[in-house]
Amino acid sequence: METAPLVSLRDVRKFFGNWEVLRGVSFDVQRGEVVCLIGPSGSGKTTLVRCINHLEKIHSGRILVDGQLIGYREHRGRLVEDSEKRIAAQRQRIGMVFQRFNLFPHLTALENVTVAPVRVQGRRPADVEAEARDLLARVKLSDKAGNYPSQLSGGQQQRVAIARALAMKPAVMLFDEPTSALDPETVGEVLDVMKALAEAGTTMIVVTHEMGFAREVADRVVMMDQGAVVEIGTARQIFTAPAQERTQAFFRALR
Repeated sequence: METAPLVSLRDVRKFFGNWEVLRGVSFDVQRGEVVCLIGPSGSGKTTLVRCINHLEKIHSGRILVDGQLIGYREHRGRLVEDSEKRIAAQRQRIGMVFQRFNLFPHLTALENVTVAPVRVQGRRPADVEAEARDLLARVKLSDKAGNYPSQLSGGQQQRVAIARALAMKPAVMLFDEPTSALDPETVGEVLDVMKALAEAGTTMIVVTHEMGFAREVADRVVMMDQGAVVEIGTARQIFTAPAQERTQAFFRALR
């Protein structure tokens, strides 16, 4: 028997005013799978990942994570927005790493990682701290636990942000162009951490312009353009023999 997908998107549509930014997006993500979203700027990739944890509201369609409808509930045959309390609980299962690091500037790296599990999940501080130190070691920042964000490089701050998301024990990790705000010298250290997460079986949906990363790490690649899915395939298929002319043109423009 096939296992149910961890993330399922069905005919997802989203408007900004009269502009349809997502036009019927549908695909599944299996447990332990790494899916990279690629495509030109403005194709809807960032909006899509923000919809998965209901930072953006969809106008029609369905998004399910671990079998649970995200952001909405069924009422008398139609979908209505869920309560803030339930949405907040759902977000705990969906880790998010943004383009900008969004660390608390007045907290150390260790405190940034521990604050949500203690305050939101109500877990014991001693247990959380031990796990947080393990996570900082995992992202190769054990020696920076006591540093504040202003004392860290961009790459180090992004790695703290990854550890912070992992501290909530999410079912899936979302990455929105996690290297776009970094200096070229620090991009590699963040990508190395993400590769290690992939090798450890972490389910990941990654919006990226790092084609080398997508080619090497992705199980599947989703090519988007103008709010729609153009093509879905394995990394090998998409990068060596894309079927759609739009995908081929996208790669030609990158050369």
